[in-house]
Amino acid sequence: MHYVTAKGILSPQNGMNIYRGCTHGCIYCDSRSKCYAFTHPFEDIEVKENAAELLEQALKSKRKKCMIGTGSMTDPYLHLEETLKLTRRCLEIIEHYGFGLAIQTKSTRILRDLDILKAIHAKTKCVVQITLTTYDEELCKILEPHVSTTRERFEALKIFHQHGIPTIVWIAPILPFLNDSIENLEGLLAYCIEAGVKGILCFGMGVTLRDGDREYFYEQLQKHFPGVRERYIRTFGNSYECSSPNEKELMRIAESSCREHGMLFGPEECFAYLKEFPENYEQMNMMDFLG
Repeated sequence: MHYVTAKGILSPQNGMNIYRGCTHGCIYCDSRSKCYAFTHPFEDIEVKENAAELLEQALKSKRKKCMIGTGSMTDPYLHLEETLKLTRRCLEIIEHYGFGLAIQTKSTRILRDLDILKAIHAKTKCVVQITLTTYDEELCKILEPHVSTTRERFEALKIFHQHGIPTIVWIAPILPFLNDSIENLEGLLAYCIEAGVKGILCFGMGVTLRDGDREYFYEQLQKHFPGVRERYIRTFGNSYECSSPNEKELMRIAESSCREHGMLFGPEECFAYLKEFPENYEQMNMMDFLG
């Protein structure tokens, strides 16, 4: 871990990353890619020590309320968040100034901040996004070794639903030859239905690999899944998009399940919901809770 003094915190799309790098160890992590120009080891977390101050300045200067996003590049609930509590400080600022929140994580550490998330949602709008990759708990411990298991994330989804906080589930990545089965998808969908999620977000059924990410992924395949690395090389070469041979059927099942159970489906519907900051949110909040 090392500290930096950042010059800014919010992107033009009102997203932010408080940390840079990750300790969750997911074998497929796109954030390892060379295109992001890390100048430090990926597990040596860069901490923006002035993140809260920058966020307060940015929100004070905004003329119109909006949704603030975090977690798309680096999970806001890394292990060090337990002691640093920078994410919590930023959430308190968002709540204080009456902005909405769209937060994404794989960690049940987010439950520590349930009180603030409820306060944001009572005042404006809060959406929790959680990634689910594989229904198989043992496979999860290999693919995502240092983060909450799928079952633990499912339990967190249920808690948010009980407290009236809407959730979006990212079903991603679906790794060809590892978790791209109908049984895996149906297990994840059953979790989503039981947990009353608002929508399911996926960009197809597969994984994307870039320079930097691909090398680490292949090392882990070689370590944990003998023969699968060679199968990827034969099938995909250096392709960016590595789609499951079962993609068409898996997408049909996912969309059909969402339509049947009244869930949003896909990037267009889910992102529109995540970005929406309704003027009359109190009424929609109650409708969301009841529905």
